[in-house]
Amino acid sequence: MVKRLSKEEAEDGTDAPRSLDELNANIARTEPLVPGATRAVLGEGPIGAAIAFVGEQPGDQEDREGRPFVGPAGQLLNRAMSEADMTRERVYVTNAVKHFKFEQRGKRRIHERPTTGEVKHYRWWLFKELECVRRPKAYLALLHIVRGYFLFHRNTLDADVKG
Repeated sequence: MVKRLSKEEAEDGTDAPRSLDELNANIARTEPLVPGATRAVLGEGPIGAAIAFVGEQPGDQEDREGRPFVGPAGQLLNRAMSEADMTRERVYVTNAVKHFKFEQRGKRRIHERPTTGEVKHYRWWLFKELECVRRPKAYLALLHIVRGYFLFHRNTLDADVKG
């Protein structure tokens, strides 16, 4: 069995990831901050993508499939990108929070908005992830909690942030 990492172990620098693959392996082994999440949902897209779409957190379908933006929000994003003559193959898509936070209601898992503290907990991974993607020229934050975090931490990414 693969050893799961705490955030502190992942951040301590002794095993600092040198690539997106190494970072994703660390994220996948990290215990979720929120109870019930089944897996980390990692970003997708090409290294060197000019645009990164950053959502708030994975949803139910993303958690089940292990891929970002495959549920209703992903369908909407795909339609919007199509109208803008963009394709998923040319952009990077990810979430600020890597695990699905939800409330169980019967058989349904209902999305719960992450707290600012939960977004901050995952920021190290998000910034390292975007660095590994080679810092896209534009970041499109898809929900207000993410947009606010980018706007208040612009210098961390050393790039212009588009909200």
